[in-house]
Amino acid sequence: MKDAASPNKARRKVRQRVLHTKLCDMLEIEYPIILAGMGGYAGPTLAAAVSNAGGLGVLGCSGMPLDIVVDMIRKTKSLTSRPFGVDVLMPLSVAAPGTEIPIPTKIELPASQVAFVNQLRREFGIPKPKQSSSGDFFNAELMKKTVEVCLEERVPVFVAGLGNPAWMVPQAHAQGMKVLACVGNVRSARRVAEGGVDIVVAAGYEGGGHTGRIGTMALIPQVVDAVYPTPVVAAGGIADGRGLAASLALGACGVWMGTAFIVSHEAHVDAVELGLMAQWEVDYWKQRILECTEEDTVVTRSYSGKTMRNLKNKWIQAWERPDAPPTLPMPLQFMLCWNLMEGAREASIKDILLWPTGQIGGMIKELKSAKQIVDEMVEGAVGVLQETLTTEVTAK
Repeated sequence: MKDAASPNKARRKVRQRVLHTKLCDMLEIEYPIILAGMGGYAGPTLAAAVSNAGGLGVLGCSGMPLDIVVDMIRKTKSLTSRPFGVDVLMPLSVAAPGTEIPIPTKIELPASQVAFVNQLRREFGIPKPKQSSSGDFFNAELMKKTVEVCLEERVPVFVAGLGNPAWMVPQAHAQGMKVLACVGNVRSARRVAEGGVDIVVAAGYEGGGHTGRIGTMALIPQVVDAVYPTPVVAAGGIADGRGLAASLALGACGVWMGTAFIVSHEAHVDAVELGLMAQWEVDYWKQRILECTEEDTVVTRSYSGKTMRNLKNKWIQAWERPDAPPTLPMPLQFMLCWNLMEGAREASIKDILLWPTGQIGGMIKELKSAKQIVDEMVEGAVGVLQETLTTEVTAK
């Protein structure tokens, strides 16, 4: 049996090496697979595991205290010698380092929204949190300083999960850093490409977390055409080799994946260690994904003020009621709800909290390691490109 299995193993290795695009050359990685930053859910353990498996691991560092950002970057460096990235949200106007940015000392939230949130607190029995904070993680000054930390630590890849990073591109390029930006439509894609980013990540409506209004199948080829010759990475509704092969066929040079890696052994390990999540949250989220269908997610503005795909729950339903006021723009909605969410988390009220998940969650039925996910993605894509299409499709 040993001799019979060896040739199969050798063939698998050869097939994996075949899956190579210009993204691999640009980022110095083995396979065209990138881990989505996913806020604090993608920590050093998961990012390093994806990089070590041949993809590009990305840390989610938005809203993190600067000392924790430094620790996360340095821990990742200790776990892998391969390239990795840092993802930061830029939903506000961010100016170049040294520019003064006026930040209000106090923000008055509209009374109608405050009253509705207080009403929901009573309805759901959510206690006030023992440890309270403002939830103002999306201020321009913090984002700017986080970028400065990435530059100082010489992170190989920087990702703007939201917004246009054009202001920091020249400095990043001066030290060899590659810059990526996530977009949800052609207009934004053109803007970040004109701003000098190296790679545009086009995220379709199917994806978990912040998402746009255009489906992946329609979005990718339009962005590819609009920003050529800037390379494009596909995101949204991708969790296996078929999705990777389809993305390449649409003109993308790789994929950006979040939901598939949420249900990995390495996911959330650092979030639990840092106290950002409790272990019950990790277990609950993973189990919800393993049990969900393609119809168990919905797009809502009720958490951050921007469209976000999340597992359906009572909180989202409440904001769709006739008596609900309009949601506030980002980051005001996030600030409005933050203390209530902290209270729900402390009280383990699960059906209120944020569980960003893509529609592809319906096909994820097994806990796997990050390496297994990457390996199976590559094997599956090569199988489609070299075997399935050549045997089932005739082209002349």
